[in-house]
Amino acid sequence: MSDIASIERPEIAKSGMGRLFEGQTAIDFVGRRKIGAAISAVLIVATVISLFAQGLNLGIDFEGGVSWDVPATNGFTVDDASAILIENGLSTEGARLQKRSSDSGDFIKVQVGNQTERVGAELRQEFAAAAGVPVDEVNVNLVSSSWGSEITSKALRALLVFLAVVAIFISLRFEWRMALAAIIAMVHDVLISVGIYSIFQFIVTPPTVIAFLTILGYSLYDTIVVFDRVKENEARFATQKPPYDDILNVSMNQVLMRSINTSFSSVVPVISLLLIGAGVMGQSTLAEFAMALLIGMLTGAYSSIFVAAPLLGILKKRDKNWSSRKIDRAVGEVLRDMVIGGVIGSRRTRAAAAGLADSTVAHGVAPSRLDEVGQAKVALSHPPRPRKKKRR
Repeated sequence: MSDIASIERPEIAKSGMGRLFEGQTAIDFVGRRKIGAAISAVLIVATVISLFAQGLNLGIDFEGGVSWDVPATNGFTVDDASAILIENGLSTEGARLQKRSSDSGDFIKVQVGNQTERVGAELRQEFAAAAGVPVDEVNVNLVSSSWGSEITSKALRALLVFLAVVAIFISLRFEWRMALAAIIAMVHDVLISVGIYSIFQFIVTPPTVIAFLTILGYSLYDTIVVFDRVKENEARFATQKPPYDDILNVSMNQVLMRSINTSFSSVVPVISLLLIGAGVMGQSTLAEFAMALLIGMLTGAYSSIFVAAPLLGILKKRDKNWSSRKIDRAVGEVLRDMVIGGVIGSRRTRAAAAGLADSTVAHGVAPSRLDEVGQAKVALSHPPRPRKKKRR
């Protein structure tokens, strides 16, 4: 018993933050999957309701219309631009008027719905006169709604091709269950991102669409990190035959700090784009792109743990190789020992550990190490092989 009593594990950090940094967390992610499912369900329902109730706030590139960029000189303001629209019989309802900045200086951007080329030219002169600048300094842009439809169709085709390639790659690299879970998680991320844009009525522009396609790759990367560790643990503990819930919990705890570091290092530059690029320097295009990236990164980090992994667990439990394992998942200190030591207890080991509870405490072995003690006991208690009889 002296060998068993000498089994030790690293000293556990006292604070939650310390355990996180040291890779000593024992979070029961599988046990909290219903909370994640409830959050996702609420967000998806809110998305569907918002899309039907108010739809998306599509920019001029998708709906078509006319825009003017008027230099904000000689005291020309947004109110002045609004007054010119009203004087020329154009309603300001649905129009977008905002002050922006560029390398050449501040300007007022005016956007209205579809108008004729003649209206665009006439108001160009009106804006130039009101701002006290030459007509050539007022930029006018006429966009057809068909161009926006073409952008949308190309984006959808790119999305479908991307999902097909991802499904094939993950199926070959891992398995089809992981591919299905990863794709559902990516669709979840895009749907919720679109829902947030609909709920808060953020303007959807071509940079927004590009950002949506970009976050697919980010969401996939975070999910692949989790699945890669899951695959490693499947092979590592194949002989011990643990329940799949243990595989998922151990894997997600082991990569938790890496996922947080990846998300943090990615989100900080995006926030810088919003605060400095858009807020300080007034680059609105950066704001449109960065906002979609920020929303997508946050949902991608969330979905890799609370959507993709639980879906994989549900699919795996339908597999005959895993469905027969009826052992309760490990929690608490037993789970922590698995995460730290990389050892997953089997049915036999847990039974042995439970049977040794009194004797191990008597020998000074902490209850939190019963799983390790059980494994050591099992390893030492195999009956000896019978000796071969010698021929006479």
